[in-house]
Amino acid sequence: MSSAELLRLDGVRKYFGLRGAPWRTGQTVKAVDGVSFVVRKGETVGLVGESGSGKSTLARVATRLLDPTSGRVEIGGKDVTRFRGRRLRPVRRTVQMVFQDPQASLNPRQSVGTILSTPFRAQGTRPTRAQLIELLHKVGLSEEHLERYPHEFSGGQRQRIGIARALAVSPDLLICDEPVSALDVSVQAQVLNLLADLRDELGLSYVVVAHDLAVVRQVASRVAVMYLGTIVEEGPSDQVYAAPAHPYTKALLSAVPVPEPGVTRDRIVLTGDVPTPISPPSGCPFRTRCYKAEDVCATTRPVLEPVNGQTEHRAACYFPEPPPS
Repeated sequence: MSSAELLRLDGVRKYFGLRGAPWRTGQTVKAVDGVSFVVRKGETVGLVGESGSGKSTLARVATRLLDPTSGRVEIGGKDVTRFRGRRLRPVRRTVQMVFQDPQASLNPRQSVGTILSTPFRAQGTRPTRAQLIELLHKVGLSEEHLERYPHEFSGGQRQRIGIARALAVSPDLLICDEPVSALDVSVQAQVLNLLADLRDELGLSYVVVAHDLAVVRQVASRVAVMYLGTIVEEGPSDQVYAAPAHPYTKALLSAVPVPEPGVTRDRIVLTGDVPTPISPPSGCPFRTRCYKAEDVCATTRPVLEPVNGQTEHRAACYFPEPPPS
């Protein structure tokens, strides 16, 4: 695998100010709170966590669809944190995004041909019909679909159109925000297989945002687990799934059904609710629900450190889980 970095996030934060009622004045939602993250060429990275953990916000900051509150965003080795308007055009040729809901992300007033032409026009070129047909063929659609409109397709076909649009400018990295969560289970497998085929054919790298751990395990070579705007564990997927080091990761994996009759696993049931990102807990963000929390967890936030003797497997926990016997 090449060590070339396609994406680097250093200490990225994204806060949203609250408006409306007077008592909300000055309050902020800390959606992403100090995330550092690297994606290298050839990697498929899975970003997992509960709803509201900041995964989608982080994906939008990484593609520069949202401006970070602080921190640094590098794409292709270039600092693009403060890029605006025309300066972002070269960035779009490196990183593209596939959105969660294909029906909401495709303009219902435009034909497929017009939708696929938009990225070319944004880069100042006019595509030929042959180029548009080639894009459709890459995602398993045909020439006859060029003149149709989004409402004439199934959910899986619409997602394929969204993927084709992202491929129009030949990016190196695709950030897929819940690419199959809105699809039927049978269609999910087809789309995941398509992404795998495109990775092998075009040499793509992926960041796959998901809350379905089974989906991430199927496609990802590396996994990062998010909780309340921070990454609490990351590492090679086989190591994280076989020996989760953070209590939150272990609790998540304990909830995954075992596809084997008569085989069960010890379920870890977390108590309490997810804290509000308006006022997250001091120290470790997971300590209010953690079954291993001690006094030190409330004073200083733990940082990602190697666990179980693995240099690439890191967890932000003072009391990481021991490796399985």
